[in-house]
Amino acid sequence: MQKLVVLNLDGDLSQGVKVTLEIGAEGNRPSIEVQGYLTPKPELIADYELWRTTYRSLANFRLTPVSINVGSSFDEHLNNCRKLNNKLSQQMNSWLNCNSFRPLKEKLLKQLTLDDPVRVLIKTSDTWLRRLPWHLWDFFEDYSQAEVALSAPEYEYLPKSKIDIAGGKVKILAILGNSQGILIDKDRNLLEILPDAETTFLVEPQRSQLNEQLWEQDWDILFFAGHSSSQEDGKSGNIYINKTDCLTIDELKYALKKAVNKGLQLAIFNSCDGLGLAHQLEDLHIPQIIVMREPVQDLVAQEFLKNFLKKFSSGESMYLAVRESREKLHGIEDQYPCAVCLPIICQNPAAVPPAWKDFLINPQIETSKPQINKYRTQAQFRWRSVQVVLLSSLVITGLVMGVRSLGLLQSSELKAFDHMMGLRWEEKPDSRFLIITIDEGDIQYQNRMKMNMRWSLSDEALAQLLKKLDQYQPRTIGLDIYRDFSVDSNNADLATRLEKDKRLFSVCKVSAPLDNAPEGTPAAPEVPEERLSFSDFVADDNEIARRQLLHLTPPLTSPCAAEYAFNLQIALHYLEAKGIKSYINPEGNLQIGNVVFKQLKSHTSGYQGVDASGFQVLANYRSLSSPQNIAAQISLTDVLNDRINSKLIELLKERIILIGVTAPTTTDYWKTPFSAKAPFNQKLIPGVFVQAHMISHILSAVLDHRPLFWWWPIWVEVFWVWGWSLLGGILAWCIRQPLYLAITGLIMLLTLFGVCFAIFTQAGWVPLVPSALALVVAQVVVVFKYTTKK
Repeated sequence: MQKLVVLNLDGDLSQGVKVTLEIGAEGNRPSIEVQGYLTPKPELIADYELWRTTYRSLANFRLTPVSINVGSSFDEHLNNCRKLNNKLSQQMNSWLNCNSFRPLKEKLLKQLTLDDPVRVLIKTSDTWLRRLPWHLWDFFEDYSQAEVALSAPEYEYLPKSKIDIAGGKVKILAILGNSQGILIDKDRNLLEILPDAETTFLVEPQRSQLNEQLWEQDWDILFFAGHSSSQEDGKSGNIYINKTDCLTIDELKYALKKAVNKGLQLAIFNSCDGLGLAHQLEDLHIPQIIVMREPVQDLVAQEFLKNFLKKFSSGESMYLAVRESREKLHGIEDQYPCAVCLPIICQNPAAVPPAWKDFLINPQIETSKPQINKYRTQAQFRWRSVQVVLLSSLVITGLVMGVRSLGLLQSSELKAFDHMMGLRWEEKPDSRFLIITIDEGDIQYQNRMKMNMRWSLSDEALAQLLKKLDQYQPRTIGLDIYRDFSVDSNNADLATRLEKDKRLFSVCKVSAPLDNAPEGTPAAPEVPEERLSFSDFVADDNEIARRQLLHLTPPLTSPCAAEYAFNLQIALHYLEAKGIKSYINPEGNLQIGNVVFKQLKSHTSGYQGVDASGFQVLANYRSLSSPQNIAAQISLTDVLNDRINSKLIELLKERIILIGVTAPTTTDYWKTPFSAKAPFNQKLIPGVFVQAHMISHILSAVLDHRPLFWWWPIWVEVFWVWGWSLLGGILAWCIRQPLYLAITGLIMLLTLFGVCFAIFTQAGWVPLVPSALALVVAQVVVVFKYTTKK
């Protein structure tokens, strides 16, 4: 299979050259792209200039010869020219073997076999890099089926339009220009004997004649023999079409563009110093150009043309025909030194070099066939690439979602959930609460007052507390403390209070055989069943309470028969006073007022296969500097001793009062989604604060329209993950260079996170980890597919 190798050179010999190597099969996109660097080598310019000056001083050129310096023999001058050419070759190979370029060369050698036909394009706009004799690179010694060509960094392919050529002949326009002092009759003879060719000769034409032929006729090959030269900057040149007229390519610009549009494929300038001409011809997007890089002797030009036309017209590829014809010139270098260095191809990278048979197609029947085949090949490649990307993205999406459904990504998804929770902007505490805390100091205070302590709150302290609170008229009082014992007979008023006060709610613990307290904790005997609730939380494997359990069916043997959560009962009591009712809607979800609390299932977004028994929702914690700042707080001791400031008094009236233990000796401590970022001594918070967050979650959704967490159906999540997988595959197909792909991949991951976080701020939990995994894996798979040697 023919291979195409492209070396993109960005820089110059003085400052150094950035190199991008591309390798691919002919007609396809590059499958390998590697970057490297060629170190500065300004001495190459000096060596080339010295060789060039010596070479041009030789006689018998197709321009006025420069005499050899007096005192030096012709043989010495020839030997000096050869030595300088050898030195230039050594310097070039030394430069091309530098450490920063060696990985590219090794990649090149690894991807090619010695019998591969290889086109090597040198893409650069730097004049000195274009002048270098690239065929001297030792790479071409090993790869006998390879040939080098120059190419402009910017190019455009103009497709061949339908033309009318009778008989299927190769149409050649041969311009025989000013031949003063040179012999071009041999060039004419070689063209006249070409098989299957129809050659029109313009001998020393006027500009108008040449212009008319280019405009009016359809040509496959344009040939010029005569005097020509290039400007020193290598960007332009002149051809001498007759004894008086000298033209630049720009003066034939529109005629040449027309010829290219009508099918001109190859331009051969068998004349001197043609790199400047080639530069201008490249701007006109002529597909293939053959020129002589320096002044050329008559015999050298004729020998090259003879051998090239013979090989090319007999079916040899254009590149190999040029190489063989160029290397045959080595046999006359005893009299014409460095002849092998002269012929050079200049190639439009968008065009495939034609074979002689391509010119012979009868256009009445098949004129557009080569172009159609080219388009068909490109379309087939694009379709195969689309198939690879589509199939890869679908398979990867299926695998990722399959792995996810097994719960293997759950830990990562929950960590991502917690991370995004911690990134949200800070909210204000909930002003509907006051939390009365009982810490070690409050427990010691009760002991000093000789109160009858049972657990953390004595009957005497509770009785005093409730009496003190009466004067402030709170709306709801939640006692988040287990009381599995009866009130002491000495505190009959407290027993009555617990039984009659409809604002007061208490807790018990449902027995859970799989938890640390399988037997549960009974409720306070004095509190009626309608004001009893369970305090149980649902913790994930990492002991973080992300889910809010609102309802459950207790086991028959449980000492706690409460079916509703403490936080739900407190919230509903508070809302009922505002005339807001709750019920179960037809879809089986809890609806409070106009707000629907969507039940969490065992497979919900990042949760996969969890125990979703009862009625669970995803808790939307308030984003605070510390989860314990959910509401204003005051200690039990301060309340009992009337140390309540005026601001707290305002928070007591018509508010929710929560009473809970915060002493470190209690076991009622929990992790929250904020625990990962919290200081070590704040990773666990007392359960009363978790209850406050969950009550606030309900109240804020109903009264403040704060969003509840939502998620997509599974089919939408599949399409979402597939979209990112497809995007990753497309990026990998379009960007083959590893560094650029890595940078683009990182940008896309950041974009994915940004999109997911933006949705998260609106309480949407969409797949982040599966999408990121699919994006990266798709890139890896597609890159592997196109970088694996076929």
